[in-house]
Amino acid sequence: MRYHWLYLLLFLTATPLANFATPLIPWDDMRVKHTWSAVPANWETLGCPSAGTTIDLYIALNPHQEDALIDALYEVSDPKHLRHVHLTAAPLAPSFTYGAYLSKEQVAELVRPHPDTLELVTSWVAHHGVRPSSISTTHGGAWLTVTNVLVSQANQMLGASYQLYRHAKVNVTIIRTVSYALPEVLHAHIQAVAPTTYFAAIRTQRKTPRRHSVEAAAALAETEAGSGKPVTVLSSRAGEVTPAQLRWLYKTFAYVPTAADRNTLGVFGFLEEYPSEADLTMFMTYFRSDVQPPSLATFTVEQVNVAGYDPDKPGTEANIDVQYASAMAYPTPIIFYLAGAMDWSRSGEPLPGDAYIESLGYLLKKTDIPQTISISYGTYERTVPQEYARAVCILFAQLGARGVSVLYPSGDVGVGENCEDELGNVRFIPEFPASCPYLTAVGGTKDYDPEVAAPLSGGGFSDHFSRPVYQDVAVSAFLEHQGTQYAGLYNPEGRGIPDIAAQALKLITFVRNIGIFVDGTSCSTPTVAGIISLLNDYLITNGRPPLGFLNIRLYSDGFAGLNDITSGSNPGCGTDGFSAVPGWDPVTGLGTPDFEKLQNTFMIPLGGGAGQGNQPKMGGPAE
Repeated sequence: MRYHWLYLLLFLTATPLANFATPLIPWDDMRVKHTWSAVPANWETLGCPSAGTTIDLYIALNPHQEDALIDALYEVSDPKHLRHVHLTAAPLAPSFTYGAYLSKEQVAELVRPHPDTLELVTSWVAHHGVRPSSISTTHGGAWLTVTNVLVSQANQMLGASYQLYRHAKVNVTIIRTVSYALPEVLHAHIQAVAPTTYFAAIRTQRKTPRRHSVEAAAALAETEAGSGKPVTVLSSRAGEVTPAQLRWLYKTFAYVPTAADRNTLGVFGFLEEYPSEADLTMFMTYFRSDVQPPSLATFTVEQVNVAGYDPDKPGTEANIDVQYASAMAYPTPIIFYLAGAMDWSRSGEPLPGDAYIESLGYLLKKTDIPQTISISYGTYERTVPQEYARAVCILFAQLGARGVSVLYPSGDVGVGENCEDELGNVRFIPEFPASCPYLTAVGGTKDYDPEVAAPLSGGGFSDHFSRPVYQDVAVSAFLEHQGTQYAGLYNPEGRGIPDIAAQALKLITFVRNIGIFVDGTSCSTPTVAGIISLLNDYLITNGRPPLGFLNIRLYSDGFAGLNDITSGSNPGCGTDGFSAVPGWDPVTGLGTPDFEKLQNTFMIPLGGGAGQGNQPKMGGPAE
């Protein structure tokens, strides 16, 4: 009997206990995560990528305390929360006070997945032969990034069939699959995997510049500058919108920023669009003649995921964003985040990256980030898988919890174009990421007396995100006014778009020393971002925290600092679109900013302690 026990002991010693304690995981028991019934419109298949092609996979893990993150976002964004309990490792959600923004580490604690999730997903990746050195946690620990994955490996892991796809209308080639699956055991742990079924190529939210009537537009620039210097201007007609007019209309003209050492405005650029310092200098020469010398207005460039920057090949969108952010917020420092092509390349070469995930991940890993971010690129929500959209939206919530105001354009095609859904039914087409409830969507207006809705202003209701509680009162009032018109063409329970608006027609910009007029909510977005940055400057100077996530304030007391737009509409999809009405509407949101009123509205007494997040580096005198 003694020898039998000895043999058993030797056997147990030589055999990993895991073989007994943990059953084999059925990695081959797959269930579809997302699929398209057909190749999305305008895309054609080019065949399989060449052997040896690799991609980086981004795996969005289910956050262990996502609800706690959203609670924290709402609390630090709402003046009603003036008490502060420091974040601990306790599983119960902590309480925060308004303006006590979370640090990078505090946010990471809330979005970090359950340890079992990380262990299980990592085991799955390793099961498919991926080297440990290729696996890392990113985005505050909420994502698992797997680099240099062979397409053949990705196909096996995801039950996918990655192909090369080319867009029929533009020179765009991407690597995607129309369907992917996950092991049944992982569905409760993974929100989404990218790149997979997300086919949309990010586009700028502006109309193509129109080029006529040179003399009239040149006269406008010279009158504005008062310098008589020659300038070549191409436009559709004499333009009506310059920075001086915007500063007068939105009442920022008299304000002089004083917290430039503690306040920063970030601008993101995609699609290989580069800003030009020479064009910015010319722009400031003509439209901010008080800045002397005009070359004082400048910007710094941070390269997110690209190796080169060519200022001699400026892009219209990049110049619009930098020029209007600078003109509105000077001398606030401007950082231009060059995110490159990511989704597609001008050369047509396939690019396997992901613009949103890589760009937001770049910001979230930094300790110090701008208080205001302007991004002028978007896509149709219907082209974005819902699981992917939700995972990206949580990244914006992380920024908001850290005290960042994110501004996004609402779109330039009214309620939509090419309005058939996947089943062929007519449906209004909202924009993403504007439909994410954790950022501020900017619509468009035109004219001055009165200011009215611009017909191109994107607006409507999300099909991916339900209406956030902060919109309940304002949006419900509009829906009651709307009645049954367009019933079935939109989701009345969805997040309403936009939140705010500004001038979006015939804004002048300079590209390669040539003045052009452009239209689009990508014009209104940097304008609003500049105004928000000025408000942050004012608050920081007076010892207050920056505004952070704007929407809680805008839909409570902030509307008192906005100009209600009550005329105009946003036609599309063969309809007249929605109409601007008193109060909130899906054309201009709550209205356009009145800087002086917003100064008074947002200057409130503070209580409690300061947070560790996006606070100014140096505090001003507290009142």
